[in-house]
Amino acid sequence: MDKLGTLKLINVGLTLAGAPLFAPLTIDVSADTVTTIMGPSGCGKSSLLAHICGTLPPIFATSGRVELNGVDLAGVAPERRRTGILFQDALLFPHMSVGENLAFGLPAARDGRKARHARVETALAEAGLDGMANRDPATLSGGQQARVAVMRTLLSNPAALLLDEPFSKLDAELRARFRRFVFDHAKARGVPTLLVTHDPNDAEAAGGPIIELTLG
Repeated sequence: MDKLGTLKLINVGLTLAGAPLFAPLTIDVSADTVTTIMGPSGCGKSSLLAHICGTLPPIFATSGRVELNGVDLAGVAPERRRTGILFQDALLFPHMSVGENLAFGLPAARDGRKARHARVETALAEAGLDGMANRDPATLSGGQQARVAVMRTLLSNPAALLLDEPFSKLDAELRARFRRFVFDHAKARGVPTLLVTHDPNDAEAAGGPIIELTLG
C-alpha cells in the first residue's frame, strides 16, 4: 500500500478532438518534494491539473490513472478529492472579509467557533498578516492577497497541492519571496505539490524533479 502523502500519475494522457496533447505521463509526487511540469503553451499543462482536480471539461478524453494516497481518483467528485489548487489570481471572495475567506477554507465545522477563530488567527500570523481578519480583501496588496489565498487553501487540509502558475503576475522580488512562502508551507505540512510554470527560475526554486511536456 502506498504511503500517505503521495500523488501518482500512471500513464496519464489527455486527448482533444482525437489528438493527444502530450505523451503518456507517469510520475510520483511525494510529500517532501515540489515537482515541476514545464512545456510550451497549449501542451496541456493546466488541463492536466484540471484532470487531477476532477474539473476537466468533458470535451477532453483521458487515459491512465491518478492516485492520491493510494486511492484511485476515477469517479471521485471534485469536492471529495482533497486537491487544493492555486491560480495566477488570488480569487478571494469579495463579499467576505479576509478572516471569512480563511474560515471558508476550514473543513465542515466540527470545532467550536473559538477554535475556528484561533486557526484563522494562526494562519494570519503565519502569513505575516496579523490583525487583518476584518479587512476587505480589496484593500490588500497583490502579494498580501496571494498569501491569503495560499493559507485558505492550506486550511482546507488538502492531500495534494496544485500550482497553476501562481507566481507569474508578481514582480521578480515579490515572486521569489512568495514562491519560498508557498514551498516552505507545503513541505512543512507534508503536502505533495505539483507546479506548472513557464519560468525556469520557478523550477529551480522548487528544487524537485522537472518534467518537460511536448506537444502531441
